[in-house]
Amino acid sequence: MSTHKANEIHLINRPSGLPSHADVEMVQRQLEPPVSGQVLIKNIYMSVDPYMRGRMRENAVYAQAYQLNEPMYGGAIGEVIESNSERVKAGEFVLNQGAWRDSLVADDTAVTVLQPFDKARLSLYLGALGMPGLTAYVGLKKFGEPKAGETVFVSAASGAVGAIVCQIAKQLGCRVIGSVGDDMKAEWLKTHCGVDATINYKTCGNLTKAVAEAAPEGIDVYFENVGGEHLQAALNVMNPFGRVAACGMISAYNDVQPGPGPNNLMLIVGKKIRITGFIVSDHTEMQPQFLSDMVGWIKEGKIEYQETVYEGLGKALDAFLALFSGENFGKMIVKL
Repeated sequence: MSTHKANEIHLINRPSGLPSHADVEMVQRQLEPPVSGQVLIKNIYMSVDPYMRGRMRENAVYAQAYQLNEPMYGGAIGEVIESNSERVKAGEFVLNQGAWRDSLVADDTAVTVLQPFDKARLSLYLGALGMPGLTAYVGLKKFGEPKAGETVFVSAASGAVGAIVCQIAKQLGCRVIGSVGDDMKAEWLKTHCGVDATINYKTCGNLTKAVAEAAPEGIDVYFENVGGEHLQAALNVMNPFGRVAACGMISAYNDVQPGPGPNNLMLIVGKKIRITGFIVSDHTEMQPQFLSDMVGWIKEGKIEYQETVYEGLGKALDAFLALFSGENFGKMIVKL
């Protein structure tokens, strides 16, 4: 067994506002061979996701804060190149939490062996078949509870989560309205994903008016990815007994000071609206059914997906920052 070098990206400062390259550092580390119950993984793809911004804060949002001068982490897919485990063999592909690193040694209990239906599409297990897809499935089905014929409004509708929400809602017989910040993304949602109406929130002027025009009978379910003006518009147009599945509020993730919130929250009472915040890691019991449904839909051509791929670990922060400017189309992936 030989030692192996790993390149890692460490958080060295807690950002104020939008993170920058001054907040991270590339570090090379010598890895020791895996001991009993461990595997050496060479990562192939890593994920960058908006929730990671919360982990950069000292008072972390969503999950435990990243430690300074230590590698950041998150979802990644790699190949086991050396194993000292009876459970995980060399040559197997594994889902691991070693994002922001090209190699790592991990306990075999901390990885999930993949049985990919298509090895040419491994990155799907970081997107449509991974955490974003499961987030869409759990949030919409468990907390949105859409019924056939109802109207579902989705913000950040062309993103890794939003596009899957839109398509699951269509599978369930709903009318779907998607909000995006780009006309090309809007057209893709309509022509490829079957979305009934789209709104470019950057050019529509009054968002509440745009949502009301797209949903003349009101909206019944709002899948919340953005917050702020989107939440205000959704509440304005929501029908009595509407449901909000609150997945994220990306518009506020980089705020140095809290921005103004919706000024119409009293509508929650008057319209008897139910708002449920959720974290997908609390609902892993739904994963087997999710994978069964989603793999079937993908094989049948019923689910479309987009990926934006950056090349190389050195581009990981650029890929991450692009999430906040809307430069990504679908799931953002870094190929290592």
